[in-house]
Amino acid sequence: MILRMLFRPPAIDREPAEGKPPAVVRWRPLRRLLIWLRWFALRCLLLMAVLVMFYALINPPTTWTIVKEAQEHPIAPRRWANIEDIAPVMLRSVVAAEDANFCLHWGFDMNEIRNVVKSGGSRGASTITQQTAKNVYLWQTRSWPRKALETAFTPMIEAFWSKRRILEVYLNVAEFGPGVFGVTAASQQFYGTTPDRLTAVQAARLVAVLPAPKSRSPHQASRRSRAIADGAATIARDARSACFESGGEG
Repeated sequence: MILRMLFRPPAIDREPAEGKPPAVVRWRPLRRLLIWLRWFALRCLLLMAVLVMFYALINPPTTWTIVKEAQEHPIAPRRWANIEDIAPVMLRSVVAAEDANFCLHWGFDMNEIRNVVKSGGSRGASTITQQTAKNVYLWQTRSWPRKALETAFTPMIEAFWSKRRILEVYLNVAEFGPGVFGVTAASQQFYGTTPDRLTAVQAARLVAVLPAPKSRSPHQASRRSRAIADGAATIARDARSACFESGGEG
């Protein structure tokens, strides 16, 4: 009943009122179109908000990316890791690598976006929240429709999820290698351990593969992994981890 009311088409007066001048009658189809577009957009936004609130409490069982990958490669066994069961150094490492201002923004790092625009570079400025929106609800192929939906999902996630929840979901759906999704599978697959026992070196090497999980290996040290380890230590010292460390507020 609720869904029927939610998605009931808008009522539109189809008969032109008597005495209306021709110009008003001529614009009536355009008015109808605008009403339908507004109705459709509002229902889409409402549906997106419901999905965001749902995953604020329920762990996503899978994603479009995982389903698609399963058609091409075997998927390593996955098990959800609560944030309390993930080594703090892993949390700091992913923030240092992917979104150093994670605790300071509301989903979009405007300073980073301005820097990218100013430099004219092609590198992305996506935050962890944006990447979570893409990984959980959308697809990986770049397109304007996907970017538009990602832009709509991002502030909703920031509004309904805590920062700790965002990191938890991100680390459980991120791809760390072909068919390896989530920090639990990655810890076991590459190091034979569990997320809570990851060392600083292991965490940095795992995070270093995230931009290109199919072509990078977490078994080898790199300039990027060493920089991530240094960045994680810096974040711990300057308290930029306050919003997601144990006891922190989202």
